[in-house]
Amino acid sequence: MTRDLDATVLGLASELAEMSKLVENEDHEAVGRRFAQHLVRAVPGCDLAFLAVSHDDGFDVTAHTAPPPLDPAAQDGDPIREVLRYREPRRLGDTAEDRRWPLFASRLAVRGHRSCLALPLPTQRHPTAAAVLLSRQPHRFNDHTYDIILLIALHAGVALDNVEVLHHSKQMVDHLTTAIGTRHTIGLAQGLLMHHFSCDTDSSFTILRTASQNTNRKLRDVAADLVAAHERDEFRAALRAHRITGNPRPGSDGLSG
Repeated sequence: MTRDLDATVLGLASELAEMSKLVENEDHEAVGRRFAQHLVRAVPGCDLAFLAVSHDDGFDVTAHTAPPPLDPAAQDGDPIREVLRYREPRRLGDTAEDRRWPLFASRLAVRGHRSCLALPLPTQRHPTAAAVLLSRQPHRFNDHTYDIILLIALHAGVALDNVEVLHHSKQMVDHLTTAIGTRHTIGLAQGLLMHHFSCDTDSSFTILRTASQNTNRKLRDVAADLVAAHERDEFRAALRAHRITGNPRPGSDGLSG
């Protein structure tokens, strides 16, 4: 008995460790799918698991181990909507006997699912979500199983939040990287203009801004064109293409083709 208990504890610890891992390229759907698979592996008697996410008209099934016998668009009462709305767990001991949600229970019973447990996921940044477990055995999700599922659900909520934090952070890094690259390109273009027209920093930026307005193009794109043209020895042609006029300083011919 002790060995079985130790194996259960070790198995649960392994599942929790897996659920807590932050995978860089995973999105919410991928994490939800992993979560559903972990539930089936870790919870005795669980035959099918899925993740439901709320929206204005009800909920969507975003991840599952097998297609659940549900109609998310149905407007009749069901425990999943109650879990998503009130963030409280719901349990059906036997779908053949439960009368609280008759249509919901009958859909499950017809497919051979005798018990159901729905739990809210404790997320902060994700829309309201619930984990739903089905079993072909009645009264399968007892108090011991319930405690195990609560632990996994807690880690799943953290994982979903972490995924959103990670992706938000990556977006910020991408934006910052783009901004830095843009500033560098604009600075190069300003340097070329300053050398070509013998003007100062403010005047060179004014030239870029005027060219942007005249050609109806973003300032960073005009700057990139000028830098690329200089590398091809076509700087003067690029000036004409962007309607940039003025008197070049003496000796600036080396800039252009």
